[in-house]
Amino acid sequence: MTRFRLCLGSVAIGILLLTGCSSKTEVESDLHIAGAPDWVNEGNQMLKDRDGRLFHGIGSAPEMGNLSLQKTTADDRARAELARIFSSYMNVVSNDYSAAAGDGDEQLSEQAVTRQIDSLTQLNLTGAKIIGRWRDEDSGTIWSLAELDIKQVKKTLNTAMEMSPSLRDFLAQEGDSIFDRMTGAKQ
Repeated sequence: MTRFRLCLGSVAIGILLLTGCSSKTEVESDLHIAGAPDWVNEGNQMLKDRDGRLFHGIGSAPEMGNLSLQKTTADDRARAELARIFSSYMNVVSNDYSAAAGDGDEQLSEQAVTRQIDSLTQLNLTGAKIIGRWRDEDSGTIWSLAELDIKQVKKTLNTAMEMSPSLRDFLAQEGDSIFDRMTGAKQ
């Protein structure tokens, strides 16, 4: 149980590091789990690499006596971390959109933008997928890696009928640059 709390605490520290302003796209790890894949030790991230602009959420589950339940729990926790990261991104989008909309005819109330952002967040998380799992042989803990590609986010935007056209256009035009600004990636 103590090891599990330590792991959760380390994941929380990784989230705090992720949300801070940084000029790096990698999160430094304090887990140092020998033999673990890099993604376990690096933690939650937003990263830009040759595969695109990606949101990564990491979740874990201790041994439970039921392997299927343990995998599902780790997967669900990874998706929850992904939701938290994506929600932070969408908050920045919302703030930037509100500032850009100004007093124009297309300006939406803050409440309307928030509703649309929340709806889009839920819709996009359906496109998240588990792309990796790893089991720590020493502790029996299973780690899961959930991924959401910003390309998937853009595809979802095209089908979001309840979204304001001006907000949809803003996300299509500014989404990548906001992502890059948040990760410190070179544009």
